Amino acid sequence: KAPAAKKKAPAAKKKAPAAKKKAPAAKKKAPAAKKKAPAAKKKAPAKQASLELRARPRPEVGTSAPSFDLPGDRGERVSLASLKGKYVVLYFYPRDDTPGCTVEACGFRDRHKDLLAAGAVVLGVSRDTVESHQRFKTKFALPFTLLSDKDGQVIEAYGAWGEKVFMGNRKMGILRSTFLIGKNGRIAKVYPKVSPQEHAAEILRDLAALG
Repeated sequence: KAPAAKKKAPAAKKKAPAAKKKAPAAKKKAPAAKKKAPAAKKKAPAKQASLELRARPRPEVGTSAPSFDLPGDRGERVSLASLKGKYVVLYFYPRDDTPGCTVEACGFRDRHKDLLAAGAVVLGVSRDTVESHQRFKTKFALPFTLLSDKDGQVIEAYGAWGEKVFMGNRKMGILRSTFLIGKNGRIAKVYPKVSPQEHAAEILRDLAALG
C-alpha cells in the first residue's frame, strides 16, 4: 500500500500550471482601460469652439478702424492696410442668401459702378465660409468681395456682435451694420441700423458729402 500513496503526489502538482494560466488573462484588461484616455482628450476642442463672442462697443467716428486680414471669396487675403488711400465700405451681415442680406447685397451690386466712381471699395463680412460666399456671389452676380470671418474676431472688434430679437426670441448674433472707412484709415461714418433697401444710396450720398 505504501507505493500507492506516492502516486497521488504527481496528480497534485499538475494543478499548479492551471492556476498560472489565469494571470495573463488578468493582464489583458489593463490595455482596455488605457484606451479610454484618448477619448477624454478629444472633448477639449469642443469646449474651445463653444466659446461665445463678446458684445463690444462700436468704433467711433474719427478713431482708427480696427485692422483686419481675412480670406476673400476667391481664397485671397484682404487686409485693411492694403486698401489705404481708398474709401472702404465695410458692411457686416448675418448670413449668405437670406432675405435681408440678399436685398442689401443686391443694392450694393446695382450701385457698384457708382461706388467705384466715388473711390470706394465694398467688402461684405459674415461668419460664412469661403465656399458659401462663392455660391452666394455666383447666384446673385455680386461684383464685390465677401470676406469670411469664421471665428468672428473682426466682427467682435467692430462691435457688430450683440443681442438680437427675432419673433420674440432673444439671441446673440451679427448685427447688421456698416462702417465707412476714410482714405486715412479712420472711421468716417457709422451705420448702426441699416435699411437693406436704401443702404447703398445712403452711402453714396455720404461719399459725395465727404468729397
